[in-house]
Amino acid sequence: MVTCWVGNRLLRTASACLAVSLTFATGIAAQASVAVNSDRTSGGSRWGAGYFPNVALTSHEGEELRFFDDLIEGKVVVINFIYTTCPDVCPLETAKLAELAAILGDRVGKDVFFYSITIDPLTDTPEVLAAYAEMYGAGPGWTFLTGKGQDIISIRKSLGLYIEEIQGEESKDHNTSLIIGNQATGRWMKRSPFEDPYFLADQVGSWLHNWTTPATNQDSYANAPSLGDVSSGSVLFRTRCASCHVIGEQVGAVQVGRLIGPDLFGVTDRRDPEWLARWIAEPDKMLAEKDPLALQLFEQYKGVAMPNMSLNRKEVDSVVEFIETESRRVAASQTGVAARAEAMAASAGEAAACCQKGESALLASVDSSQPDVPDSLLASTTRISPAFEYGSMGVGLAFLLLYLVQRFRAGSWQARGNQINKLENI
Repeated sequence: MVTCWVGNRLLRTASACLAVSLTFATGIAAQASVAVNSDRTSGGSRWGAGYFPNVALTSHEGEELRFFDDLIEGKVVVINFIYTTCPDVCPLETAKLAELAAILGDRVGKDVFFYSITIDPLTDTPEVLAAYAEMYGAGPGWTFLTGKGQDIISIRKSLGLYIEEIQGEESKDHNTSLIIGNQATGRWMKRSPFEDPYFLADQVGSWLHNWTTPATNQDSYANAPSLGDVSSGSVLFRTRCASCHVIGEQVGAVQVGRLIGPDLFGVTDRRDPEWLARWIAEPDKMLAEKDPLALQLFEQYKGVAMPNMSLNRKEVDSVVEFIETESRRVAASQTGVAARAEAMAASAGEAAACCQKGESALLASVDSSQPDVPDSLLASTTRISPAFEYGSMGVGLAFLLLYLVQRFRAGSWQARGNQINKLENI
């Protein structure tokens, strides 16, 4: 019989001791393996330095960077591939990242890093990329990159974003998916450029960080808003338009990415219906034809061309219908708010008039019932009244009445007048 100790428990069977010994040996071997691989391949041997190409790239600020060493090693990243002359998806995808960056706030550049890599390095020099980054309001932590054509292709292949069937010598067709990942853990995922930015922000800010970052929003699901319009027009607007446009909303700091295009509130009343429908369907053609209004909008909004979303006429009509319906809803809401504000103002006016009558009655009562009241008291009381008229008059007069009653019982009128003067100066 073989005996061995495990912790504080004595095992008396040979098979039990053998199993424990093998477990310990396996654990030690696993720890040794982790130690060996934890240096530069902490995301797993497949997703470390031996997998990703460590090619040289140049940032929009002219800095030379290595893809693995400088850009992704040990980081949570968002990577997409664009080219600045793209007429359709690239502008939308870049606008979506601008909105995502605004939601994540100052975390971008600290524990989340954005990289937009051109697939047209001959055209997209660092200077061109810098201008493009400025158009979309890219801040610290969002880097636009160029490099050698074959090096960029090797990066796309390593991320699963190179499609052999659609690539050619001069082709700029490319996989429009973006990649989010945590190199340290080996978690990588393709995402659509049409994804909801708040959902993306949760995946990048929470899931890829193993939920180690405390949530800032502590609202209960019981307070979640009811589901609104889910028509085809609303879906198209949310996925194609909402990164650049609002419809009569107040634009806050987290919506800075949506300042790229104009507010569309009431646009169906301001624009000719056929012009608007064609502008939504074929903005690139209208710009090429030098349509005066199209050129004006292009110049007004920092030279950002509205992308061609390849919508058919039915889809265009549904988007127009949604904009019109949403504009009416916002207008009705604003009218309701204005009506409530007017009602509150009228109610406050009535309360003020009532309080003024009450104040006059109080002063008349004090004056008639106490003929020996010194002028100093009445003068100081009169000087207090205008302050109450612009503040909480009912509360103020009630306090004054209580004060006078107490002071009637307390001492001389002169002392009371001096104390009220002190109260007035507070």
